[in-house]
Amino acid sequence: MKINFNIDEFKKTILPVYRPYLEDYKSRINVFYGGAGSGKSVFVTQKMIYKLFKSKRKCLVVRKVGATIRASIFEEFKTRLAEMDMTQYCKINKTDMTIELPNGSVFIMRGLDDQEKIKSISGIDDIVIEEATELTQEDFEQLNLRLRSKKKEQQIHLMFNPVSKQNWVYKYFNFDTGKTPKNTRVIKTTYTDNIFLPKAYIENMDRLKETNYAWWKIYANGEFSTLDKRVFTNWEVLDFNIEQIKSRDYVEQVKEDGISISKVMFPKSNPLYRKSFSNEGSVLGMDFGYNDPTAMTVSYVDMKRMEIYIYDEHYQRQMTNKDIAAMVKHKGYLDNLIIADSANPKDIKDLNVLGLRVKGAKKGKDSIMNGIRRLQQFKIYIHPKCENMIIEAENYTWTKDKATGQYIDKPLDNGFCHLWDCLRYSTEFIKTRKDGFLHVNMSR
Repeated sequence: MKINFNIDEFKKTILPVYRPYLEDYKSRINVFYGGAGSGKSVFVTQKMIYKLFKSKRKCLVVRKVGATIRASIFEEFKTRLAEMDMTQYCKINKTDMTIELPNGSVFIMRGLDDQEKIKSISGIDDIVIEEATELTQEDFEQLNLRLRSKKKEQQIHLMFNPVSKQNWVYKYFNFDTGKTPKNTRVIKTTYTDNIFLPKAYIENMDRLKETNYAWWKIYANGEFSTLDKRVFTNWEVLDFNIEQIKSRDYVEQVKEDGISISKVMFPKSNPLYRKSFSNEGSVLGMDFGYNDPTAMTVSYVDMKRMEIYIYDEHYQRQMTNKDIAAMVKHKGYLDNLIIADSANPKDIKDLNVLGLRVKGAKKGKDSIMNGIRRLQQFKIYIHPKCENMIIEAENYTWTKDKATGQYIDKPLDNGFCHLWDCLRYSTEFIKTRKDGFLHVNMSR
């Protein structure tokens, strides 16, 4: 089947920083790393589709855990093919997660947690590794050994955002010395190289530099960095009036309209101003305990200003479900949705029977770290009356590596995380937005 492919139009979709590498097949190992939003996974996907369109090849695409592939790199390949108007010519098997191109070239998506399926694949000509920092050094070396077909120009492409210097990729690729290993090309890019990013995304990235400099260095500027001791440094204690915070947009709009606030009758039901009040901004999170405390946070999330205001908390040991229900009713949050620890479904069911609106938090691989990264993007204000939240903020720290003395990207389970867990649960509604809001997906 002959397909008309306009290479000039295709190259326009590739970021200028990556164009020199589109037809560069000299290096066996190709490391694309740097900050989030740099477009590295988009480019590697584009390059490999182009390479396999040119000649019949077999490419293995891997992540550490197979279950994460479907919503990440598999979707990436389908999106790129759609942009190239090539989907109709390809055989896409969503069950097996394979893509066959018109010339017989094939992409096979697999997780390294299914070694038997990996071993059964023969004749691999190229390998793409997404989120390479999830792998071990042994994983990578085994993949490198499997790349031994008779085809020329065999390559492995690795993509990742740098994490702690303790990760294997740091020493393996000589980031500490700057001497690139033999037959290896290393390309670093950041969000500043991506001319296709929306303005809102760039502004959120720049804001991360102010709220948490260590995270900005790693996830925005693409540096291997030693973390600060505290998990959260983007907070401060502030004596605020939550009703005034919630009505800021309304007050600003009335002033812009040149109207006296005292003359606006029933503003929350006034069609001109009711949208200025964000009742949905209040979020509640709960962490169950008995010998450990049962904890709850009540916060207001201002997405416009990227601010979180924590204005109420609960922190008490040896509470029964009846005690919890009574506490929530007493505080006046009976009608609010509470996102709670989902480890004990029975507790959630009991509380719903008792009249509360409780829903279990979504948990999964890296949910703690993803939640932390999400919260790191906000400026967080803690009301002085939330004394336990302040104590936890001061003592919730990263784990220190005993061998090196450096803090690694794993929070220490030291008992100062209960209220922060609540805040993570309550803000899980924050997802990727079309306006470019930076969220937990750091793969691109």
